[in-house]
Amino acid sequence: MLNIKQFPVVDSKTILKEALVDMGEKNIGLICIVDNKCRLIGLFTDGDIRRMLLTNQKPFSSFFVDDVIIHANLTPLTVKPDVSIIDAIKLMGEREIWDLPVIDDNGILKGLLHLHHAISKFIEN
Repeated sequence: MLNIKQFPVVDSKTILKEALVDMGEKNIGLICIVDNKCRLIGLFTDGDIRRMLLTNQKPFSSFFVDDVIIHANLTPLTVKPDVSIIDAIKLMGEREIWDLPVIDDNGILKGLLHLHHAISKFIEN
């Protein structure tokens, strides 16, 4: 599992350009949006960002995450910290997704399971 410093985590007041730079530096195709208590609000992917750019006329540099949250997935599929690697890999395969946010019982974002990392961990074991 990636810890929250290893993938993009932003709040709604983050400038979108900063979030995208973080996305590129961490080489992850999604951004997790959290509230001030680090509860997962939603996530948006590079595809969501493309859709947002096609439907808005504002200059790109003026966007905040809050401006594009309408394009985000506000009910993302998540798992708990105790999920087994094999169950997570199966779920990602069934849903054809690359990433699963890991949240605790209070909705606090604890990490991210990325398919490549999950498979590597499975092979190690």
